[in-house]
Amino acid sequence: MTEEIIRTLTVDGLRYRYRVLPQPAPRTEPVVVLGGALQGMHGWPQMDEHLGPHASVITLDLPGMGGADPLPPGSGDGLLSAAVTGVMDDLGAERVNLFGFSYGTSVAFACARRDPGRIARLVLGGVPSHISEAQRDGWALAVGRLDAGDAAGLAALTAEALMCLDPERPVHRRELALRYVRRSFAHALTHSPHAERSLRRSLEHRPDFSGGLAGVPALVFAGEHDTVTSPHHQRAFAATIEGSRFLTIGESDHWVVLERPDDVADLVARFVTDRPLESAPALLPLAALPRPRRGVAGRHAVARAGG
Repeated sequence: MTEEIIRTLTVDGLRYRYRVLPQPAPRTEPVVVLGGALQGMHGWPQMDEHLGPHASVITLDLPGMGGADPLPPGSGDGLLSAAVTGVMDDLGAERVNLFGFSYGTSVAFACARRDPGRIARLVLGGVPSHISEAQRDGWALAVGRLDAGDAAGLAALTAEALMCLDPERPVHRRELALRYVRRSFAHALTHSPHAERSLRRSLEHRPDFSGGLAGVPALVFAGEHDTVTSPHHQRAFAATIEGSRFLTIGESDHWVVLERPDDVADLVARFVTDRPLESAPALLPLAALPRPRRGVAGRHAVARAGG
């Protein structure tokens, strides 16, 4: 296997890192992966496996994540999207495929709106495009556990708030994913010097998904039982992106990348290499996306993943 390369850059005086797994004979542009809260550059082995044969894979410790410098209070997505542009420039890549998940979707969407000519294809999963005030109030109570010094309590409450625990709605590997998220959050809050600040920011973050997007081939996907932002709301967001596709992945919730990691990675690999999505065993076409503007076409599909 090709040896990975790790490089350190700066943006606005903040140090951050990226990791690249080079592909000497790529079939498509490099794939940049932007993860959710506390997901650093070493947390995406499934992307290496499924995307590595086709493209160079880039994962990041953006400011506020992993081994990067902490984000100053009040920092917005503009600084983080500038950091992503810095990676593209350092790679010498004219264009990249950009994949954002959860917290990372607002950064990816900001990058695409800021400089669409540099984004070959855009994939967004678990988009928190609609967060209610009731959800924010509940998350604020969870953050209060930190003020009481209860990192384990915060980790448990946060994991539960981000997952579907309804026994009537099946979620693949639910208990395993729940334990993993709890442990990961508790470990990060105990051992990372700025994990607390990063988690607070992600829970209090009010991303801007308005304004639409044109000129970038895009795929948006959601777990069918996502309780952070419902597939209905994510589908409505996808309809603001000209020519986009929308998919739901069966028996999964907001943490679809943990519950269905290979299905997600395969879906991304198919999209960035322009292979038909319909031929994936997990996909079942449904209805067309509603369109707010004339002349914009799209599709909606549901993924029912096998055992």
